[in-house]
Amino acid sequence: MSSVLKNSPNANIDKNVLKRYMDLPVNENIVQATYIWIDGTGDNVRCKDKTLDFIPRSEKELPIWNYDGSSTNQAEGHNSDTYLHPRAIYPDPIRRGNNILVMCDTYKFDGTPTETNHRKGFVEALSGCKNEDIWFGIEQEYTLLDMEGRPFGWPVNGYPAPQGPYYCGVGADKVYARDIVEAHYKACLYAGLKISGTNAEVMPAQWEYQVGPCPGITIGDEMWISRYLLHRISEDFGIIATLDPKPVSGQWNGAGAHTNVSTKKMREDGGIKEIEAAIAKLAKTHERHIKAYDPRGGEDNKRRLTGRLETSSIHDFSAGVANRGSSIRIPRGVADEGKGYFEDRRPASNCDPYSVCEAIVRTICLNE
Repeated sequence: MSSVLKNSPNANIDKNVLKRYMDLPVNENIVQATYIWIDGTGDNVRCKDKTLDFIPRSEKELPIWNYDGSSTNQAEGHNSDTYLHPRAIYPDPIRRGNNILVMCDTYKFDGTPTETNHRKGFVEALSGCKNEDIWFGIEQEYTLLDMEGRPFGWPVNGYPAPQGPYYCGVGADKVYARDIVEAHYKACLYAGLKISGTNAEVMPAQWEYQVGPCPGITIGDEMWISRYLLHRISEDFGIIATLDPKPVSGQWNGAGAHTNVSTKKMREDGGIKEIEAAIAKLAKTHERHIKAYDPRGGEDNKRRLTGRLETSSIHDFSAGVANRGSSIRIPRGVADEGKGYFEDRRPASNCDPYSVCEAIVRTICLNE
């Protein structure tokens, strides 16, 4: 075991001991349900487990639950009960069997949504444009770190060779911790998520996976479940998965969550005109979108959107065909075919996909 992993308490635990207990038989109607939610930071997930004595067929059959919101920055200690409303269920690739993962949104004691519950607003926005049949696909970039917070596989003192050979790389000197990527990919498929691919990214120890295309609200639910699985699987390996949009300063690529968008009219013949019209609307609301594209109102993205290293400037809106240095990219194939989708390259890797997609819907569909 490498020295960096020896510093991880989780990696030192003998997993064979756990297997003895995980293989214990239980009544077939007993289900372990992992309730998952977004905490008060807006970019971290929390979870807790509940035993059910039936096999649920829908999230509507699950009970509303509560937790201590004062320990997640979502309530005061003197009135801490915060409520979990189940919104989507998925097969659990960790426990398997009939066990499930439950994506929840969160509410205060008086029934109002918590400050980091952006799912509710996205649902409300979608209700005003049901005929648009809007699809989303998100490219989630992330970076793997050792227990000292150093990108996994990087030299203890110094840096690896400059960027160039790492993107979609193959070989022990080009990519690190592919085991996590493979485990996460398979777990997402088992859970029924629409994960459409993975690849090594430009900076060593940086990876990407894609989810979509997904209609409407499902993009947010599936993205958050995929992030939970990424963190949970990395935990088993004793490695940290960070969604920090700029984990290493200097001439190293940051991490984004490029968001691909397509309405029914964009997918029809001549849809390029709809794409261009949507881009014109986005150009007029750039500042509002920047505030919605990371959990701290644009402060995180300031470190990433510099106009260099395949990013646009946070201060200016731009669009172009096949231009990875623009705010909005129209893929070359879309321009050639005259229909399809566009890519918003501004969202940070730690964005809330509910918030990002709500902003896009309100701008291009609701004309707000």
